[in-house]
Amino acid sequence: MKKFSDFSKEEILDGDKIRLDDILNKEVAIIGSSVKSSKLKDGKYLTLQIEKDGKKYVMFTGSSVLIDQTENYKNEMPFIATIRKINKYYSFT
Repeated sequence: MKKFSDFSKEEILDGDKIRLDDILNKEVAIIGSSVKSSKLKDGKYLTLQIEKDGKKYVMFTGSSVLIDQTENYKNEMPFIATIRKINKYYSFT
C-alpha cells in the first residue's frame, strides 16, 4: 500500500501563527510559501513560513506585492529578507 507522502504534492507549512506587524522591519528567513484563492474576497492570499530566532512561524497576508514577489522568487527559497512597509504596501527588501 502507498504512503500519502509518496504521492502528495501539497507543501505543509507548520509553525506558530505570527502577525505581519510582529516581524515588520526585522530580518527573517523565508523558508516556505503557499498562494491560494481567498474565500473572503476576490483575489489571493499568501501563507509564508518563516524562521526567526531558530523557531518556525506562519503568517498570512493578502498583500499583492508580497504575493508577486513570492511567486517570482519561489525557486530562490529559502532566503533571508526583511519585510518593510513602503507607503501603502509591503515588500521584501
